[in-house]
Order: sequence, then C-alpha cells, then structure tokens
Amino acid sequence: MPGPDQQVRPERQPTAPTEDSADVIVVGAGPAGSTAAYHLARTGLDVLLLEKSAFPREKVCGDGLTPRTVKQLVDMGIDVSEEAGWLHHRGLRLISGHRSMEFDWPELSAFPGHGLVRRRADFDELLARKAAAAGARLVERANVAGPLTDERSGRITGVSVKLGEERRPVEYRAPIVVAADGNSTRLSVAMKRYRRTDRAMGVAYRTYFTTPRHDDRYLEAWLDLRDSNDPARRLLPGYAWVFGMGDGTANVGLGVLDTTGTDLDWRDLLRRWCADLPPGYAYTPEAVTEPIRGSALPMGLNRQPHYADGLLLIGDAGGTVSPGTGEGIAYAMESGRYAAETIVQAHARRTDRGRELALRAYPQKLRSAYAGYFALGRLAADLLGRPRLLGAAGAAGLGHPALLKVAFRLMVNLTEPNSKDALDRLLHLIGRVAPGR
Repeated sequence: MPGPDQQVRPERQPTAPTEDSADVIVVGAGPAGSTAAYHLARTGLDVLLLEKSAFPREKVCGDGLTPRTVKQLVDMGIDVSEEAGWLHHRGLRLISGHRSMEFDWPELSAFPGHGLVRRRADFDELLARKAAAAGARLVERANVAGPLTDERSGRITGVSVKLGEERRPVEYRAPIVVAADGNSTRLSVAMKRYRRTDRAMGVAYRTYFTTPRHDDRYLEAWLDLRDSNDPARRLLPGYAWVFGMGDGTANVGLGVLDTTGTDLDWRDLLRRWCADLPPGYAYTPEAVTEPIRGSALPMGLNRQPHYADGLLLIGDAGGTVSPGTGEGIAYAMESGRYAAETIVQAHARRTDRGRELALRAYPQKLRSAYAGYFALGRLAADLLGRPRLLGAAGAAGLGHPALLKVAFRLMVNLTEPNSKDALDRLLHLIGRVAPGR
C-alpha cells in the first residue's frame, strides 16, 4: 500500500507524448479546463490544454469567489494569502428595499470561512500556468475548428485546430477529449450535444468604477432589482452586485434570468442602476474605468449528455452555472475535477469496455453533486420568471430578516449534514433529495 504522501498512478502507463497526440485533450483554459488539466497532469497523464486566446484575456465575471472556490484553489496548491495578491472577504451583504444584512461565510469542515476576490484575467492565467507547471502542455492561440471522429463509431478521436496568428491548420489526437470551451461550446454542438431549451438561461453584465468602498470585506448583492423606466416598477428576476476589488475599484454588475420575454437594454439598465447608488459609493459616469461587457450564463446542467463517445463536458460547456445565483466558477472547477478523476480511473482500466464503463460514471457524479440543489434553483427561476408572482413577492417584502437569511443559505450552497443549525440541516437534506434530471 502506498503511504499517505505517495501519489497513486494509473496501472496503465501514459502513452509516450508526441507533438500532435496526447492521452487527453482539454479544449479551453478557463477555470474548468485548467482545473481538469491540472488534476490529470499531476497523475502523470499526457495532457494537451488548448486555449483559443492568449493570456491575459478578459472574461465577464463578478470576480467574487466563494468558499467553494477557495477549497478548489487550496487543493491545487495555490497560495491564496493576501500577500499573494488575493483580497479576502468575510461574507455576503444582502440588500433589499431599505434593509441591509450581513452574513458571514460559515466555518465548515469541508469549506473555509472566507472568500476571495481576483480579476478574471489574472485568475484564469494563474490557473492555466498552474496546470502547465503540473505537466500539462498549454497551447495558446489554438482555435479549435471542430472534432475529429471515427467514421464507423462516431467517437471523437481528436480536434482540428487553427494555430497561432497565421491560423495554421493542425490536428491533435487523443482517445478522450474534454470540452471546456464555454457557453458557445462549438465542439459540443459539433458532436450533437445541444442545449436543453427547458432550462433557464441567464445574462450577466458588469463594469468597474473607482470608489472609496473598494476594500469592503463583504460581497454585496442587491435583491430588489427593478427597471426605473418601468411605470409599474416590477421586480426583475435577478440581482445586482458591488464587489470591492481592493485596488481602488469595484466590480459592479447585474445577473438576470433571461425568462422575462422583454427587450430590455441590459447595459442601459446597469448604467441607470449605478446612477441610483447611494452617495457613499461615489459612483459617477466619470468614475467608470472599463466598458460594460455582457455574457450568457448556461445554467442547471442544460447541455447533455455530459459524457458520450469519448467527449466529456465541463464548466459552462456543460451548463454548470447555478440557476439560483449565477455562480459559475466554483462549479466549473468542481466539474473539471470530477472529470479528471473519472478519466484517471478509466485510464487505469485494462480493456476498452472497462474504460468506457468508468467514463460513463461522470454524468452520475454531476447529478449526485448538483441535481438536487440545481432543481431548487430551477424552481426559484421558474417562480421568479413569473411577473405576477414577483409582484406578490415584492409586496410581501423580500427585505424581511427571515427571508434574507433563507436567501443567503440558498445562494451560497454551503451546508453540512451534521451542522448544529436546523435551517442548515434542512437545506442540506432538501438539496440532496430534490428531484433532479
């Protein structure tokens, strides 16, 4: 038996690496892809990590990282101290109407009691370089044009790539390919993995502005999100945020479920919402440091199957964004790790049938981890997508302390079965038994 500090390697040794082949190809070096590549490479597998852009590159995000993400970073051996450039925050401040309440992150056995803030351009590059340091072969400016498949079985055998600024055609081959190429995930679509239209989609828009509140130790979520141009002042199915970056600026944005059937100009809505911030935030149009950028949020495991024919879907490509909150980074990294663990087990099998059986366990891992919690999120999304119910909820008062406490617990998904808190235990149980599919 190996000792506690010894690394267990697959029984079947990795193939000898060549320039155009690998044991595993990971398409996309975002949080999901880089996490998967890191965990694969550290077991000794030969991993090609293909990124269509060059680092640093920008991504639309709130930049706030919950304790779920902190756990994944620590497990990757990343220094998350403030001396290493991370801003630590204590919890979440929920604001609705005229009420504001602060909730600290719980201190649990599985998760630390603090979160982090870091800009995505810096964050993504740090993860990609960590994967490369573990042995993954990172190739930037590798734009994947499509899959290579076996004509008889339809199984993926690699990818065709336009490489570099000159877009030189290259083919990379591997018996297993991981799609981590984001919401658009052209690779998944080419392999006939289509988005489920019965699952909610979200949209997020954000910008940055200078503010004296840049070192706020609480992430801020404004639940009472309304369109000031709407005569009825109806509540919108989403929330706005202000996350202090610790560098003189704050990330400010909004995330909304795209179920309203309206043609709202989300950029204009964000500008108008910012203009209504209290004077203490010192928001002015002149304080804005970056243009407003937006992105779609693929939610609730909305692209399936997550494994078939040699292709695994992780992160946004697999729709792992939480339907209840729009949180994506933690679940992207977790799904990347689940995929890596599955592939390592498959690679150790001695027969093709055994390897295929092992790979088919990956979708079940996702369902076991998220189906219940995401089902609750989808239920909330369905309710929030109905204007009449939203109006009733607004009239009932979303700012009630008890409702805010429940909202916090639902949003953060940090529960344990042995917690001393009755609400925590109840939400943990509901999240495990809620029907998911």
